Amino acid sequence: MDWKPDPGARLGFVALVLLVALRFCTARGGPPCAVSQRRTLCNAHSLCYNFTVYPHPSPGEPWCVVQGQVDGNVFLSYHCGGTKIQSTSPLGEEVKTTNTWETQTETLRDIGNFLKGQLPDIIPEKHTARDPLTLQGRMTCRCEEDGHISGSWQFGFNGEMCLRFDSENGHWTIDHSRGRQIKEKWENDRAVTDFFKKVSMGDCRAWLQDFMVCWEKMLKTSASPTTGPPTVQPMAPPIKSKPWILPVVLTSFIITFPRLSPFQEQVMLLPGSPNRCSVGLRTQSLLGPL
Repeated sequence: MDWKPDPGARLGFVALVLLVALRFCTARGGPPCAVSQRRTLCNAHSLCYNFTVYPHPSPGEPWCVVQGQVDGNVFLSYHCGGTKIQSTSPLGEEVKTTNTWETQTETLRDIGNFLKGQLPDIIPEKHTARDPLTLQGRMTCRCEEDGHISGSWQFGFNGEMCLRFDSENGHWTIDHSRGRQIKEKWENDRAVTDFFKKVSMGDCRAWLQDFMVCWEKMLKTSASPTTGPPTVQPMAPPIKSKPWILPVVLTSFIITFPRLSPFQEQVMLLPGSPNRCSVGLRTQSLLGPL
């Protein structure tokens, strides 16, 4: 008895071939967006330098101490009268052989000297010599998620910050009554504001950009999952798409593939059948290397 192919069965089989071919092409090429998504190099990182200036240091003690931090992790220590910056962590070891590391020395020393020279004008009038005040200055440059780098300063006495300065817009903000006298002395002094802008938006910004080339992988490894968006890692190298391949393959496959009986088509689709993988293998052989 002659067998005539069922059009519905043939159409279902073609749909199966189409799904297998699409899955094969996707696995080989991978989504193009996987390699185009990337993070800005300095994405959501901050570089901070804490200055502590002692008006009357004890004999043998430094008059100024600087501590450097990246994302809150201490990486350097410096005495303003010294000639060398000390590395205090693996982060510091990673960048201490760079030219940028050495260029910090002179700038940090200049900032310490500048703050020391401002002490006579900003120490509160009611302050007594029996209870010496230490001046704190915190310079920060921060890279936002869009790549924009901002700069700012904070100032205070004995660990209590009382005044903030936005290096971008030149705005002063008083956080404590002690900051009022400092603001009155500095806000109309062009030399002071220009100096703070220069070192925070110029020097600190350049240091952050240079150091992040070395730090990006280290900080990414140590950061918690909530500190920033994950980096997209492509699973396979991108392969140029060839939109003409699939129609040609399917057309050739439909024309050349032998007609099967309904029983044979059912056997090929049964779980565990040895012919179950033959569809993917034949499709792959027709596609060839992409």
